[in-house]
Amino acid sequence: MKLIRFGEIGNEKPGVLIDGKRKDLSSVFNDWDNNFFQNKGIDRLKEMMPDIDSFPAIKDSERWGACVARPGKVICVGLNYSDHAEESGMAIPKEPIIFQKGSNTVVGPYDDIIIPRNSECTDWEVELGIVVGKNARYLKSVDEANEYIGGYCVSHDVSERAFQLERGGQWTKGKSCDNFNPIGPFLVTPDEIENVNDLSMQLYVNDKLMQNGSTKYMIFNCDNIIYYLSQFMTLEAGDIINTGTPPGVGFGMKPPVYLKKDDVVRIMIEGLGEQKQTCVNA
Repeated sequence: MKLIRFGEIGNEKPGVLIDGKRKDLSSVFNDWDNNFFQNKGIDRLKEMMPDIDSFPAIKDSERWGACVARPGKVICVGLNYSDHAEESGMAIPKEPIIFQKGSNTVVGPYDDIIIPRNSECTDWEVELGIVVGKNARYLKSVDEANEYIGGYCVSHDVSERAFQLERGGQWTKGKSCDNFNPIGPFLVTPDEIENVNDLSMQLYVNDKLMQNGSTKYMIFNCDNIIYYLSQFMTLEAGDIINTGTPPGVGFGMKPPVYLKKDDVVRIMIEGLGEQKQTCVNA
């Protein structure tokens, strides 16, 4: 199944994408949120799929929202691709490098990237996003972690490198600027992904290919990440996990290249759809 949300910012409604058409399910479900995932909403939705044609169609003009409601947490894994670590000149991490970004960074897949005031180093990062399917705490093994994954989506972990690396402290302020995490266009349930550990992923800036990678180069795969995080914090249903980015970020280029007003970014992951954003100044 492909879960979508639609409508004006702050007033999004839940729906699904079937055969390229969006269907409005707001008469049955409140939202794709913590309550939905934690209380077996995916199972209820599956039971309804045979009758999905009876639900209203969504107008093409309706905005695409983030594919899940605002999460409790957005957790990120840094330096999680072996080829990106090589590009950065950094050693392969022995454990996942974890940081968080503000949950209000989560926006729709076609919403603008807002370049912050005083920014000269706004950068791109295509990432595989995991949506937590049910609360996870102190999992006993990696093998059970897959049961806690609600789905996968395209996630754009936008970063301001100077804020992140040159202004002291942790990475939070370089990761939490407005609109710095478009997700979607849809959430794909795990049963529709044949092998999440071998998905191609690309990012273009002004139609120039910048990132061209694959999830097969992830150092810590999705199940390992879920298990690992559960040892340190409770993962709540609806939380988003950004799993890292392949090589080709602007920061790694010589000289570095960064986003500017009117640049257009397109990102895509095999089986998970495509995003498109235009850069504007704050």
